[in-house]
Amino acid sequence: MNKKIQILSILFLGISSVAFSQIKEEKLILNKKREPEVKKIEKKKTSVVIEKNYPPEEKSANPVRYTITDVPAVSDFKTSTIQGEDVTPKFDGTAQNNYFQFGMGNYGKILADANISTTLENKLEVGADVHVLSTNGLKKVYPWDSKQSSATLGAFLNSYGEKGKINVNAEYGLNNYNYYGIYAVNPSADVDLQQKVNQFKVNGYYDFYSNEILNDVRVKSSFLSDHFDAKENQASILANLSKHAVKLSDNGIVMNADLGLGLETVKTDFKIRDENAATFFNASLAPKVTFAKGESYLMLGSSFNFLNARNSNLILAEELKNNKTYWFPQAEFQVAASKEFKFYGGVDGGLKLNTYAELLQENPFLVSDQMLRPTETQYHFYAGLRGDIDETFKYDVSAGFGKMKNIMFFGANNLFTNEFTLDRPGYDFANTFSAVYDDGNVSDIKGSLQYFPLENLIVDADVRFLKYDLKNYENIYNVPLVTGSIGAKYTMFEKKLSLGFKGIFATDRTTNSYMLEGVGSPSMIFQSTEDTNDKVGGYADLNLSAEYKIHKNFSIFALGNNLLSSKYQTYKGYKVLGAQVVGGVKITF
Repeated sequence: MNKKIQILSILFLGISSVAFSQIKEEKLILNKKREPEVKKIEKKKTSVVIEKNYPPEEKSANPVRYTITDVPAVSDFKTSTIQGEDVTPKFDGTAQNNYFQFGMGNYGKILADANISTTLENKLEVGADVHVLSTNGLKKVYPWDSKQSSATLGAFLNSYGEKGKINVNAEYGLNNYNYYGIYAVNPSADVDLQQKVNQFKVNGYYDFYSNEILNDVRVKSSFLSDHFDAKENQASILANLSKHAVKLSDNGIVMNADLGLGLETVKTDFKIRDENAATFFNASLAPKVTFAKGESYLMLGSSFNFLNARNSNLILAEELKNNKTYWFPQAEFQVAASKEFKFYGGVDGGLKLNTYAELLQENPFLVSDQMLRPTETQYHFYAGLRGDIDETFKYDVSAGFGKMKNIMFFGANNLFTNEFTLDRPGYDFANTFSAVYDDGNVSDIKGSLQYFPLENLIVDADVRFLKYDLKNYENIYNVPLVTGSIGAKYTMFEKKLSLGFKGIFATDRTTNSYMLEGVGSPSMIFQSTEDTNDKVGGYADLNLSAEYKIHKNFSIFALGNNLLSSKYQTYKGYKVLGAQVVGGVKITF
């Protein structure tokens, strides 16, 4: 035991001596069942035969864990200084559902997780989980308040029947933070910069064990409100119909037929500034057919959308109404010369409703008054190469080009009132952002790899190049040209010690910003000058983690974020925390 303690002490000392992070969320692993996000499921490829051969007894014994999550198009790095990468190590072989974790660190950081679940009669599993994170912010950098806190409370139910599995979950999320990114003026330290977002979600998901006709059905709903009385209600239902593995010939050619049916409605109302309001109703139909032989396939399909959109605000003379039908191509092929080399390509497109909730996930520093419009990808051609070499090295490299309408990005806001006074709302210091839209073309190159040199070591990396050519703007704002990450997981001492590494990098971004001057006498006003070619520097963010299982029911862990202590900015004015080290304990039961 003394030898183990010495090894652990050296490890923790090494982590604390490395010096790279933003305020990132060390969201501790909750080994729970969750409904996958609909957007990711829609991207699920049925190009080859999908066997859902898991009878109820087998599935009850080893339930499928749905861990697919949505990530922003540009990067998996979340812009909020509270939200971010999950760098907690996993004990994949010994993970338990019932546990409690608690940790503390510098910057006044406190994080806690609790999860409990149990199986009742008739194979009914119920559970709940809690996640809490708070920080005191950058007290030595900003004289005004930059503290933040977030909490998530959830409950779920899983039931395994004779023909399929049902999952229902409810979740309440609270994000309490400040518009602290002030760079153009110098307000007093006691200025009120608070923003608070509440969101309640209820989701239901039914997955049939076979792909016969009705594949799966999912229902989602969301209710959001914020500190400035904005309201957003969202609901959707999606059903996938399918008939798979239809034998067409004796030489191994099979056919899969799929049909996706979806309905989505969103209603958003803002109560400040221009009091924007938006209502969307979107009906979608996506048929496709796939011919497959081995790992080679050809998928042909399309998608249709009917959108009813309404927008209004105090500036518009009358409500804007738009009823439009869209058609998008859907096709993909793969030629599998071998497991090592599979060439693929295709074309796709689609319609994305930009909701206030989703915009806040990308940029929480938005003013609570947004003009919401859907983004249309008219077409996106792509081609790539992927493969698996000796089950040791997996790679995927691709390039694409597309044409889009209403590309959404974030532009910085000027002062909303130019009176020479600091007695103004917390969002009126040129410290917030609004959604901006433009048409244009997009070019992308991306690559990812996974390397398994040892049984207990996994290395992964990805990189993405994203270039926009806009119709009206010379540069797209707050979107880096290149983003990427590299990570590793390593276990020792029969998986008692688990180590993790995650490095994230991005190039600099173009943004607009404002320089303010007070002029005029005796009635002074602020005069602003816009810089449309300002730069927000790139970053490299290094994160390490370690967890040691002292006993089957007791572990200790340490997390290190931004260990190079670079106070880079996520958006103009919004610096992140320096080097952070959090230590804590985990109890399983």
